Order: sequence, then C-alpha cells, then structure tokens
Amino acid sequence: MLCFALLLGAVTVLINYFATSHIDFYSAYYTAALGVKPSPKNGPTLWLGLVMLQLMFGIGYAALLNVQSVYAALIVLDILIPIWGLIMELPVDVRQLVAVASGLVLTMHTVVYLTMKLKWFYYSGRYVYLLIRHMYRIYGVQLLVEDTWKRIRFPDVLRVFWLTRLTAQAIILVYVVKVAGNDEGNQNYLISWDDFWEVLCNLIISGCDSTLTVLGMSAVISSIAHYLGLGILAFIGSTEEEDKRLGFVAPVLFFVLALQTGLSGLDPEERFVRLSRNMCLLLTAILHFIHGMTDPVLMSLSASHVSSFRRHFPVLLVSLCLFVLPILLSFVLWNHYALNTWLFAVTAFCVELCLKVIVSLTVYTLFMIDGYYNVLWEKLDDYVYYVRSTGNVIEFIFGVIMFGNGAYTMMFESGSKIRACMMCLHAYFNIYLQAKNGWKTFINRRTAVKKINSLPEMKGEHLREIEDVCAICYQEFTASARITPCQHYFHALCLRKWLYIQDTCPMCHQKVYIEEGSRENGTFANNNGYVAPNGNQRVAVGAEADAGGPEPDNELNEDNDSIEYDEEEWGTQNGSTAVEEEYINDDTDSSGE
Repeated sequence: MLCFALLLGAVTVLINYFATSHIDFYSAYYTAALGVKPSPKNGPTLWLGLVMLQLMFGIGYAALLNVQSVYAALIVLDILIPIWGLIMELPVDVRQLVAVASGLVLTMHTVVYLTMKLKWFYYSGRYVYLLIRHMYRIYGVQLLVEDTWKRIRFPDVLRVFWLTRLTAQAIILVYVVKVAGNDEGNQNYLISWDDFWEVLCNLIISGCDSTLTVLGMSAVISSIAHYLGLGILAFIGSTEEEDKRLGFVAPVLFFVLALQTGLSGLDPEERFVRLSRNMCLLLTAILHFIHGMTDPVLMSLSASHVSSFRRHFPVLLVSLCLFVLPILLSFVLWNHYALNTWLFAVTAFCVELCLKVIVSLTVYTLFMIDGYYNVLWEKLDDYVYYVRSTGNVIEFIFGVIMFGNGAYTMMFESGSKIRACMMCLHAYFNIYLQAKNGWKTFINRRTAVKKINSLPEMKGEHLREIEDVCAICYQEFTASARITPCQHYFHALCLRKWLYIQDTCPMCHQKVYIEEGSRENGTFANNNGYVAPNGNQRVAVGAEADAGGPEPDNELNEDNDSIEYDEEEWGTQNGSTAVEEEYINDDTDSSGE
C-alpha cells in the first residue's frame, strides 16, 4: 500500500508537469485515436477529464496513506492547482513553475510521512527479512520461490491481462468492421467469415507483439494444457503426480520457442507465420508428453494382467489417437508447404512419436500374451529388451538428425544465442546421456547373463529334496535353480532381473558374482538354512544376515528401459501376484530369522 501510494503521487506530479508543458500532445492524441476534431484548448471537456483523473489519484494517495481529512483536502487541492493555471491560460513558464511547486509540496509531505513511519518501516522490513531467512533455512530456495510465486499469482495476473487486452481489441475491431459494413450498405448484424478470419488474425498478431504479451499468451497456454492433461489423466485412469506437469512444460516450451525465433520483433505477417509454425512444434511436443503419460498406464495394465475392457479401452484409444494425429498433421503440412528445416523438424517429431507408440503397443501385446497363456515365458524379458532397445536406437538416430537440422538452421537461417544454448542442451540430454545410458544398459545385461552362467545349477533329486520356493517370486522350483556363492538359490530368470538392479544376493546382500579362481566349494542349502545331504555343515542364513555382508553395489543402479516395469513382474510366475516394493528394498533381518 505504501509503494502504491508513492506510485500514485509520482504519477500525479508527472501528469501535472506534462499537462502544463505539452498542451498540444492531448490534441494530437485525440485526433489520432478518435479521428475527430478535438475540443478547443481552453474548452471544458479536456480539462474536466484531467480534473477527474487527478482528483481520483489524489484521493487514492490520501486514502492509502491514511491521511487525516483536513490534510487530505489540502493535498487534493495542491494536486489540482496546476490545472487551474491551465484553465486561466497562464504563461507557459508560470504554469511550469506552479506544477513544480505543487510537486515539491507533495514530495515534502511524502518525506515527512516516511520520516514519521521510519521506525515502523524498519521493524516491518526486519520482520519480513527474518521470515524469509527462516523459510530459506527450513525449506530451501526452491520452496521459497514456489511459495512466493503462488502467493503473487503471477500467471493469473498475466492471464487476466492478456485476455482483457484481447477482449478490448476484439470489441474495437468488430465495431470498426461493423461501421465499415454499414457505410457500404450492409445491414447484417453478423460479420462475414472473411471479416471474422481477418479480425482473428489481427488479434493473434497483436497478442504476441511484445515480450509481455508473449508471457500472457504463455499463461493462457499453460491453463489450457493443464486442464487438457488433467482430462487425459482422468480418462485413462492415472493418478501419477508427475504426469500433471503438462501445464508447466507447454508454456515454458512456447516461451523458449518465441525467444528463439524472435517472435515479438517480427513484422505482423511474418509473425503470424512464425507463430503458426511454433504452434505446430508445440503440438508435437504436447503429443510426446501425452505419450509419456499413457505409456506407464499401458504397461501397468498389461503387466498386472488386468482383464477389464473398460480399463484397457481408454488407454488404447489415446494411443491410437497419438498414432493417427501425427500422421494427419504431417499429411496436411506436406500438402500445403514446401520442404524446409521447420517442416523437416515437425515431420521428424511426428515419425518419432509414431514409432514410440508402436514400441509401447508391441510391449503391451507381449505382456498380454504372457498373461493370457498363464505359463512362465523365460524369453519375455529378452523380447521386451529387444523391442525397447530398437525404439531407443531409432530415437537416438532422430536426435542426431535433429541436431544436424538445428545446426543447419543456426548457420544458414536464423542463428541466435538462445538457439545455440538449446542445441547444447539437446546434444547433452538427448544424444550424450541417451547413448551413455543405452550402452550402460547393454553392458549390465551382458554382465548379468555372465554372472548367471557362472553360478552352479541344481536339478533333479537334490532340487526335490529341498522342498522350498524361490525367495523372489515365491514359486516352487520345477526344473532348475541357480545357487549363489552364499548358498541361496533362485530361479535363473528371477535372479537375472534382480542382477539388473544390484549385484548382491536378495537374501543376505553378499556379492553374487565371484571370479572363477576364488570361488569356494560350498554345500547346497535351501533359503531357510537347510543343508543338502551331500556335503558338510554350514552356517545358517540367519547368522550370515546378523554378521552383515558388504553394502549393496550400486554400480548397476540405472534406469533400464527394457525392465522399466519388471519390478512388478519379479513375482509373476504362473499367474502369481507381484512382489511388493517393500520386500524388494527390505533388509535381511526377517528373511534370515
């Protein structure tokens, strides 16, 4: 309130000074704005409007500072004195002197008021500082900024500003079109489609003519994308909080594209074309994000063997739309535009999205086949890995192609610092990290297979004598089991999936893989400490757990696309339910005991 009062005081002083120094400014403004002959310089219309404006500012200044009624009247009278000089047609020098004197009086009152409130202002400022410092120490910078952002509601302010501005411009443009139509003898109450399209284009062009209006348009796009994301999540039945970020990703991408292409500084016609191209790129990015929302739901439904048609149909319908819409978009653009870097980029994104949908549906089909036959499919994980790896390789190739397309655009079409920064980010995240993670996944899978093959295998009579189950999937051993160096045994498929995550025994956290020369000859024992009848006595598993093994080796901890949903499948054999995450991450206390 104090800052706003100071702002009003400064505005009143500036209005008085410029009104007394530049009388013709108002005449020029009225002539340009209304297209009619303005009132005379000493006419009552212009001065009455100026008096009303200054009176409103003066009352607002006094009310915000809570000035007493007598002093408030004197302040308003001081603000109106320069207008009296205009009405009496005093010389310009005298009018300027009166305006300066009026401004000095208002400034002196403000200084006196601030001096009297200095102690209060100091303690208020100190309180705010201590509060911010306390929040910073407790919650950190990120939560502090988020809390401030929510309290000031900056996106809402931008959204209201942009929509209000657009509405005012629409009313003026429609009025002008109607007046022009009436002059031509057209008495229709509705405007024609051609006029409507022209008005709409003008509104869109003026809606991004500055950085502030671009921010306002970004806020509107944020609201639309947010509710679109919520609608899709409700339709497919997802409850993931991370999938609700579409309202943040879409406006940020739009604003970056606007800065990268210099949208607000282009000519009107070129700005409309560039905005249309940016919208096409934004649409493809939103479709990619929606695919990221539907893919986990699709995989969870297939991996959990849910048979309800009502649960599968919405996700499959959205996936089908994600496959059809990029094809339609590419078809329309190729029929209306010649090949250029922008069209090449949009087409590449559309093709990449179609391939992602095909990969997701293929993996979904594999899981559904596995659940339909209700028999352990040992090659399922390999097939899923092959399909997802193929999709990742194609996505990596498209990333390299898009980097080349961006480099060509920057060198020969429209280079900018923002584009260079975006290319560096693209090269790091979409090329370098993807290649690194893919290679790491391949090495980890090969290492896991090597470890499994190095472990001894139990079959036949010894396996039947133990009469126990796999500690990962809780299913019986029907054909064979792999024995770890710590004398625990599991299904080979279950243990391989475990080794994708970490290189330790699920029971006692000891190293699973031991070099050939250093492996000790141990006896076979079951997961409860039972010793097979062909060897020496050994220490029970509970003692091993109490002694504590080495810490889990996290060198294999990484995001593996091929087993993104295998954690739910560790316990799925012969139609059994998945093992809970708490068990996977649990210690060995209860297991050993």
